[in-house]
Formats: sequence, C-alpha cells, structure tokens
Amino acid sequence: MQIFEALRESHDRQRAMAEALVATTGDSPERAQYYQELKDELLAHARAEERFFYSPLMKHDAGVDLSRHGVAEHHEMDELLETLEETDPSSPSWIATARKLKDKIFHHLEDEEHTFFQQAGKMLTDQQKTSLASQYVKDYEEALA
Repeated sequence: MQIFEALRESHDRQRAMAEALVATTGDSPERAQYYQELKDELLAHARAEERFFYSPLMKHDAGVDLSRHGVAEHHEMDELLETLEETDPSSPSWIATARKLKDKIFHHLEDEEHTFFQQAGKMLTDQQKTSLASQYVKDYEEALA
C-alpha cells in the first residue's frame, strides 16, 4: 500500500462519519457518539498525516505551500471542533457548526485527493510512498488506541 491509499481509507471514513453526524437531531446519544467518533478520527488522521505526509513534502520546495495549506486546514477543523465542544448539542448553532465542519472536511479531502496527491506523487519515490504508508497507519492506529 502507498501513502495515498492509506490516506484515502481514512478520508472515506471521515466523509461517512461527517454525513452521519449532520443527519442527527438534538442532544441525542447518536449525536454524541457520531461526534466523538468523528473527532477521534480527525485528530488521529491529522496527527499521522502531518508527520508522514506533510512533513516529508516540506523537504521539497514545491511541497512547502501544499503542506502549509493542508496543516492550516487541519487547524481550521480543530477550531470548529473546539466550538462544538463549547456549544450545547441541542442548539441550532451546534448543527450549523457541524455542517461547517463537514463542508471543511469535504473541501480539504477534495484538495488533497485532486491536487495534493498528484503533486506529492511527483516528489516522493515509490519506496517513500510505501514506507510512509506503513508509518502513517502505525501512528494513526496508535492515536486511535
């Protein structure tokens, strides 16, 4: 497996989790569960992705701006998660923020899959792509454990 496939597996989970979250209503056990699962997924993914995708790309001139952009979007998602933590789950503003988070997630994944991956594919060797995938998966799984 290469780093791109490893990242896409997490991306697919994030899309499904975000969709499930915004389909919930009120301060329900389902909302709390979906939120916690999505939050855990996003944090584990971002940590491992920054270490084993963005960090190696920053060693290339062409990868610096890509990496900064991706990390900045992770930070924006972190801020939305913090807002959700501080908001009553039954309030209309909670679901509005959850929808903003979903939109940010989808935008970020689109950027990565349709722009970043193609450019990164030119910067990384096949050996790096495979090695980074195994390191990413290990770190990601440790973060979720």
